[in-house]
Amino acid sequence: MAVLAIPQLGPRQSTTKITVDPTKKYQTMDGFGISEAFQRANLIVNMPEPKRTALVDLLFNSTSGAGFTILRNGLGSSVDSRSDWMNTILPKSPGSATATPQYVWDGKDSGQFWVSQQAVKYGVKTFYSNAWSAPGFMKSNGNDANGGTLLDAWRPAYAAYLIQYMKYYIDGGVPITHVGFLNEPDFTASYASMLSNGAQAAAFIKVLRPALDAANMSNIGIVCCESTGWSQAQTIYSGLKSAGADSMISVVSSHEYTSRASGSLSSTHHSWQTEYSDLNGGWTTSWYSSGGSGEGMTWANTFYTAITNANVSAYIYWVGTQGGSTNEKLIQADATSYTVSKRLWALAQYSRTVRPGAVRLGTTGGSFKTTAFKNVDGSVAVNIINTGTSAASVSIEVTGWKATDAVGWLTNDKNDMTKTDVTVADGVVTGSIPGRAMFSFVLTGPETPK
Repeated sequence: MAVLAIPQLGPRQSTTKITVDPTKKYQTMDGFGISEAFQRANLIVNMPEPKRTALVDLLFNSTSGAGFTILRNGLGSSVDSRSDWMNTILPKSPGSATATPQYVWDGKDSGQFWVSQQAVKYGVKTFYSNAWSAPGFMKSNGNDANGGTLLDAWRPAYAAYLIQYMKYYIDGGVPITHVGFLNEPDFTASYASMLSNGAQAAAFIKVLRPALDAANMSNIGIVCCESTGWSQAQTIYSGLKSAGADSMISVVSSHEYTSRASGSLSSTHHSWQTEYSDLNGGWTTSWYSSGGSGEGMTWANTFYTAITNANVSAYIYWVGTQGGSTNEKLIQADATSYTVSKRLWALAQYSRTVRPGAVRLGTTGGSFKTTAFKNVDGSVAVNIINTGTSAASVSIEVTGWKATDAVGWLTNDKNDMTKTDVTVADGVVTGSIPGRAMFSFVLTGPETPK
């Protein structure tokens, strides 16, 4: 019997029982991840060794790092890289929508290609190529920035453009699994942006899906439509369905900037939260201080809400590494060093213990923020956020199944997903969770819970 690695509770401390019900099933998980778009990846590529290797390890190692399993790459449309814009592979118009394009590939893609290749080495299998806009000459405003819409005549050429970009990655050993052709189609930005409603999105999807199939990319799923918030996503998705394109997509996606995750976006497709962060708050590495917008525990609660209230199958934080003094990123980096926020470890608590293909299970008991998942390997992950100020003793039991071993992982103000001993007796797992902390139990046994 193992000894708890955190202070023992007094004898009068009662134990809260949490029961996991394997018969009550919710969404299947695709994973958790980040983006390194808008040249953020170059911060990793240019980091001097051995810090570069350590930084990549921090992002993708599933035993000591965050273990992220999804990488969202920005598919560029800009003719140059000023203001950290993302370069296009077609800087010059071919002259007409039917003329032969002269694509240009530099083998770097602003550092994203190298980072993707490293992610492959760590076992990452979900790579999402997401365009913010079509090249300017394909749009109504003649500019890849400042909104504008995709011109009808250029739909086949834009589909071919997306396919060619993905071919470069696939040929380089990066298995692209998803593609998106819009980003925040309800918002006009001074950088790459393109407007669309549901009917316009559907019209392009009806071109893109057969083009992907003809290019032997039937395995690549279409993601739509990256709206600024949940309410906006529901509106554009409704229009997409009405226009008859629902069967051609794989994922319904949204950000959380203008309205937060609330309710499943689709009853037939996986829902993904693909971009959100604290864009304006001053940089903090704190787990909990005052409940601030950038604190780790705040984000643990944010991830929990999206998983349970919106049944998301994936949560992608806006950006992994970046400079500057806001909480926009998980890791603050400059030319020679980096600093890790507790937000990374909050997401790691899910990403490391809830692996792709895991199914969320029902739980009862306690007043914590609790989720449970059955992983593909048969293990059961139980993630608990204790928002109270006092430590709590917790026992976990899976109905109809007896765990024979378990390990705990703790994140709070003093720990960064620290391995913590728990006890196992007659199939019941017991551990102690400090106040204002997140604790993940991973239970294993001789058989898979039914």
